[in-house]
Amino acid sequence: MAKTVQEVDQVVIRFAGDSGDGMQVTGDRFTNATAVLGNDLATLPDFPAEIRAPAGTLFGVSGFQLHFADHDILTPGDAPNVLVAMNPAALKTNISDLLPGGTLIVNSDAFDDRSLAKAEYANNPLTDGSLAGYEVYEVPLNKLTLGALEGITGLTQKDMLRSKNMFALGLLSWMFSRPTDGSEGWIRDKFGKSPEVAEANLRAFRAGIAFGETTEVFTHSFVIKPAQLDPGTYRNITGNQAITLGLVAASVRSGLQLVLAGYPITPASDVLHELARHKQFGIKTMQCEDEIASAAAALGASFAGSLGVTVTSGPGLDLKSETIGLAVSVELPLVVLDIQRAGPSTGMPTKTEQGDLLHAMFGRHGEAPVAILAASSPADCFDIVLEAARLALKYRTPVIVLSDAFLATGSEPWKLPDVESLPDLTTAFEFATGPNHEGEFWPFLRDEETLARPWAIPGTPGLEHRIGGIEKHDGTGDISYDPENHHRMTLLRAQKIAGISKDIPRLEVDDPSGSAETLVLAWGSTFGPVRAACKRLRNNNVNVAHAHLRHMNPFPSNLGEVLHGYKRVIVPENNMGQLLKLVRAEFLVDAQGINKVAGAPFKAAELTQALEAHMEIPR
Repeated sequence: MAKTVQEVDQVVIRFAGDSGDGMQVTGDRFTNATAVLGNDLATLPDFPAEIRAPAGTLFGVSGFQLHFADHDILTPGDAPNVLVAMNPAALKTNISDLLPGGTLIVNSDAFDDRSLAKAEYANNPLTDGSLAGYEVYEVPLNKLTLGALEGITGLTQKDMLRSKNMFALGLLSWMFSRPTDGSEGWIRDKFGKSPEVAEANLRAFRAGIAFGETTEVFTHSFVIKPAQLDPGTYRNITGNQAITLGLVAASVRSGLQLVLAGYPITPASDVLHELARHKQFGIKTMQCEDEIASAAAALGASFAGSLGVTVTSGPGLDLKSETIGLAVSVELPLVVLDIQRAGPSTGMPTKTEQGDLLHAMFGRHGEAPVAILAASSPADCFDIVLEAARLALKYRTPVIVLSDAFLATGSEPWKLPDVESLPDLTTAFEFATGPNHEGEFWPFLRDEETLARPWAIPGTPGLEHRIGGIEKHDGTGDISYDPENHHRMTLLRAQKIAGISKDIPRLEVDDPSGSAETLVLAWGSTFGPVRAACKRLRNNNVNVAHAHLRHMNPFPSNLGEVLHGYKRVIVPENNMGQLLKLVRAEFLVDAQGINKVAGAPFKAAELTQALEAHMEIPR
């Protein structure tokens, strides 16, 4: 039977199965093959916090969603067109998201009585008619995988069945015309130390392709043309990878040794792991005994003349607070990376949330202001880290960078920058070299423009000085309990941070009509869903403006002017309204919030509906 090829402009695929079924690996490999073809893409990995939940249970399901297209896209997709379910639990937890009439590919071998019971199915959904609204393909993945691996010695049947995700990858690669050479090369590299395992995965992958080509079950495949991206060299990148490369670039462009200290915590650990691979740039990484030690080590590195960085998530930011306050007091550069996750306490470690903005702003004792930045996309994590390094070095201040689990593990195409076009961070600072006040060295004699104090490397002759957490006398740095001096030093530290607003871009507003009465103000990872929702409204002839904040403290100098230029201000956040509180308090605008605290990012459709409700647009 001749098979047809259908051209489509975009597809959303979700792979779902047990944590041990390799869904993250499968999704990631499919994503990389898609990136090679030049499609625009966005991904949403979703996995449980448990290291290995009981197989076949509902809370042990791991998923990976990929949206790819022949045009610019902004989100991982609201709902999948195609769902690959490796077992009944994966089907039950994901089927409600599949679009009506969508394609469902199930591993029919997994739908035995025991697995159905674990997934809390009273009846087999493959036979009870409950899936009648979908295009269902029952594929005996276990049987087909074992058949493809027949004759391989040294592997048990259980070992062989671990390759069924590669069969699924091969089938989907055929179905959506993905290139196969890269995947085969990746399999050889990944499993090269175990030749029989590599052979099993290669055979399973090729068998999946052959099954798609030869079976009568599938009558057609699909093709999605490359997107029209700006000319250049691209790679697929996650937010944590982008942060890592941003840190490398900050070290190279500043000429400083970068020292990153951290303690393992989801979803931030990958930054430490990735950066440890780049020691050829003179970068130092250390896994400390706890979060407090890692913050202290990073601050100590900055004291010694390096660029100190520490990485964590919300629970670790709690523990680092005193050391961040010390960095405010001694006025040294320090970059603090907070990869936010759902809380409070342990919360949902692998789920996303924007819950730490107010903590970053106020979560220290005393008056201890710091600069705060927030990345808007996985690729933007690279640029935001460079900006954090620039501000930390120039103003001798801690800078907190807010990313989150959605950005950290999600991915998108990233255009490799020209290194020489990146900011020259050597101009952001200079080390003190000698006396600066009547033959003496005053460690708190400030730069008139930035209010930054001198940065003196310990051991430099003539620059001996006292430093510590106790309040210091303005200029000399001597210990001081004088009330007026403490008041003055408190004001100076606040003025230094406030002055950064003159050194950052003015807030840009996306308002094509120029006549919108509603402004949607957002920050961080909500960028894609908010921009997509605004585009949908405009396509329905609804004028709406969108402004997105990357500098959270201080705010851009024109934020108040922007806010007061609109009749209605709406602030969508993955929290209970933290930016909303800040803008209402500081600018006295009657802004309204749209809040979602579900461990998942906004969908463009739900934001569109919520915005329509706030704007009182009839549906």
